[in-house]
Amino acid sequence: MYSPAKYIPSIFVKRDVLQFTFFLTSRCNARCPFCFYWRDRHTSRDELSLEEIERFSAGMGDLLWLLFSGGEIFIRKDLPEIVDAFYRNTHPVIITLPTNGLAPNLILPKVEQILAGCPESAVVCKVSLDGVGEDHDRLRDTPGNFEKAMETWEGLHRLGERYDNLQLGINTVFCQENQDDMDAIIDFVNTLPGCETHTISMVRGDPADDDYKKIDLEKYKRAVDRLEVELKGSDAKMYHFAMARLKSAQDLVQRQLIYETMRQSRRLLPCYAGRITAVMNEEGDVFPCEILLDRMGNIRDFDYDFQELMHSQEADRVRAKIHRSKCYCSHECYFVTNILFNPLMVGPVAKKFLQLPGR
Repeated sequence: MYSPAKYIPSIFVKRDVLQFTFFLTSRCNARCPFCFYWRDRHTSRDELSLEEIERFSAGMGDLLWLLFSGGEIFIRKDLPEIVDAFYRNTHPVIITLPTNGLAPNLILPKVEQILAGCPESAVVCKVSLDGVGEDHDRLRDTPGNFEKAMETWEGLHRLGERYDNLQLGINTVFCQENQDDMDAIIDFVNTLPGCETHTISMVRGDPADDDYKKIDLEKYKRAVDRLEVELKGSDAKMYHFAMARLKSAQDLVQRQLIYETMRQSRRLLPCYAGRITAVMNEEGDVFPCEILLDRMGNIRDFDYDFQELMHSQEADRVRAKIHRSKCYCSHECYFVTNILFNPLMVGPVAKKFLQLPGR
C-alpha cells in the first residue's frame, strides 16, 4: 500500500495540494432537501471528459487523499476509468467514494473494478444513512432509498471479504430533522456487518430549506460523545489501512473542535484551504474548499496545467482572503488537514491516540 509518510514534511512546509476533492457530476438520483448542491442537481452541465481529466491529473503530483463527490458519482459511466487516471498519475494513499446506495447494479461492479485496479490505495466507500427504514426515505425525499442502500451495503461487505484495500463506512448528515434520532441511527449502524467507521457530518452550505440547519448543538455533542466512548471500547470501529488509528484519533479531536467552532462562532484553527487542499467541480472550476465560492481559476483556461492554476495571481488572492477573513465552518474534510498538518495539534492528537485500543 502507498505510504502516507512522505507527506509528514507538509506539517511544516505547505506548498503542494495533498487533499483533492473532485465533484464529478451534479447529476443525482436522490432528492435530498438538505443538499448544498441542490441548485445544480439533476442538471446537464459541461462535465470534464475522461481525456481532460487525464491531462490535468498528469501534472498534479502525488496526493495523500483523493475524494470524489457529486451528485451521485456512480452515475458517471466512466468512473472506474477516471479513478484509474488519478491512480496512475497521483498515487493516492486514500481514495474516497461516497454513494447514496440507490443503484447497487451500477455501484458494485464499478467498485470492484476500482478495487482491482488500485491495489496500493485504501479505497474508502461510504454509504449515506440519515435515518432507519422509512425515516431515511422520508428525510431524503427518495422512496426505496433505505432498501437499496442496504442492498448496496451487503454487496460491498461481500467485496470487502475479497479485497483487503476496501474500507467501509457510513456517513450520517446531522440536521434538524434527525437530531433526535441519533441513538437509534448509531444503534443500527452498529449492527451492519463490516462497518469500520461511522461519520456524523454537520449539515452545511446553503440547503433549499434553511430549517435543516436549525440544529441543537448540544444534541450534536451528545451524539459525537457517544461515538467517542464506543471508539475507545473493545469493539471499536476503525479502518484497517496504515495509520488508521491516527486517523481515528484525529476524528476525536475534530468532533470536539467542530462543536466548539460552532458554539463560539469563530475559527479556532488556521485553515489550509487553497494551500494543501483544493476542490474542482465538474466543469473544471477550482476552489479552495466546498463552502467558499471564490474561484481560483478554471483548469481549461490554464491548458489543464493544475500547478500553474494553483500558483496564479487569482489563487494567491483567494488564499490571502481566507487568511484575512478568518472564515470558519464545520466541514469535516477540511478539519482533517487543518488538524493533522498543524504542528500545534500534535499533542492533542497524540493524547487521543494513546486512549484508543490497538489494532
